[in-house]
Amino acid sequence: MRLLRSFLADENGATAIEYGLIAAGIALAIVTIVNSTGAALLNNKFNSVSTAMK
Repeated sequence: MRLLRSFLADENGATAIEYGLIAAGIALAIVTIVNSTGAALLNNKFNSVSTAMK
């Protein structure tokens, strides 16, 4: 029982896990923003090149 209490009270790895979750959240936000913005910019560029070639 004492070993279980000691295990539950130990928080040595909690900070690393929290930082990992924060980094994953930020990465997901960046990927989402770049994906939506990049697709719109890419489509506009292709349309302008296509129009210029006509």
